[in-house]
Amino acid sequence: MTPRRPAPRLTPHRPALVEAALDLHIAAGPSARRFESAFARRLGVRKAHLTNSGSSANLLALTALTSHLLRDQRLKPGDEVITVAAGFPTTVNPIVQNGLVPVFVDIELGTYNTTAERVARAIGPRTRAIMIAHALGNPFQAAEIAQLAEDHGLFLIEDNCDAVGSTYRGRPTGTFGHLSTVSFYPAHHLTMGEGGIVLTGSPTYARIVESLRDWGRDCWCEPGKNNTCLKRFDYQMGTLPAGYDHKYIFSHVGYNLKATDLQAALGLSQLRKLDSFVEARKRNWRRLRNGLDGVPHLLLPEPTPHSDPSWFGFVLTVDPDAPFTRAALVDFLESRRIGTRRLFAGNLTRHPAYLDRPHRVSGDLTHSDTVTEHTFWVGVYPGLTDEMLDYVIASVRTFVKAHT
Repeated sequence: MTPRRPAPRLTPHRPALVEAALDLHIAAGPSARRFESAFARRLGVRKAHLTNSGSSANLLALTALTSHLLRDQRLKPGDEVITVAAGFPTTVNPIVQNGLVPVFVDIELGTYNTTAERVARAIGPRTRAIMIAHALGNPFQAAEIAQLAEDHGLFLIEDNCDAVGSTYRGRPTGTFGHLSTVSFYPAHHLTMGEGGIVLTGSPTYARIVESLRDWGRDCWCEPGKNNTCLKRFDYQMGTLPAGYDHKYIFSHVGYNLKATDLQAALGLSQLRKLDSFVEARKRNWRRLRNGLDGVPHLLLPEPTPHSDPSWFGFVLTVDPDAPFTRAALVDFLESRRIGTRRLFAGNLTRHPAYLDRPHRVSGDLTHSDTVTEHTFWVGVYPGLTDEMLDYVIASVRTFVKAHT
């Protein structure tokens, strides 16, 4: 009889991803479960479910609120969900994909987040939920918006994909909503290459998310396990015959959105370094902020009051009346091999994908349009050196001086 191999140990000499592969832990397994537990503890929430991307995490979080298990509280087609126009598409796409109606609100320049006042004005008779992302690591007014949700009987989903390690009023982002999500794409605070996670303090929401993620099945046995409930052949559900195998009873219209153990093993190795990653991002952001202070015609970013952001990027908005354009500045930086990015989609309502989709706009989207035309950001990746950051600062200053 071949002896069972011991559980893999992460050592400096055996990279985590390779170690998991050598042990043939490929499908979701021990590393995935360890990561879910460790990450939930890190944020101080009860339940976490690993998935294959942050976008999938958003889909699962919103779709969970349409489950029949929530009875009369569940979201139904035509219900409204308040969200931000100047964001990333996969914060909004789950709303559309579930037959719900996005209600778009504007942001503030500087913080690039919406406000509790804008959200309050957007609430209408069909509003049932709020789903908003923390912009580039800068927290939105999570406590105030969570209170609005409670006062009006609304669900709140925090898209925390860009903000792991951020706090608002001393509390970690990702802990204010009924559900929250994180992405582990390479650009994020920690990475699995691809990956995401859904977090919640509610066992009911967690059970729904797990079912939706795991093909929609009703069974909660882990892969390779059988009869955890001790009544595998004792169920009668739907119009199925009594005793139908519980492993093959499906209670939700679900997906297979699990991550692999290879990804989770890599995530575990990254999780140990998260504090240093966060501090490096904060330090890099401060160096850029101090170095560009006073440069004319540029609006520099500001943290949301009462927040301590774990920054994802450094945002710059060119004054619409400046003697140069955003495009010209970006072209100059790119010519110097300084990578830039737009603030995601800008105003989503102007994109082809959303032009003919049912939606509502609350107020105007003036600042979202400004972002579309005049805003970009540069990175604060932990691997950037002071020399690299000073090169970015000097390049921006050189361009502005030459065009002023």
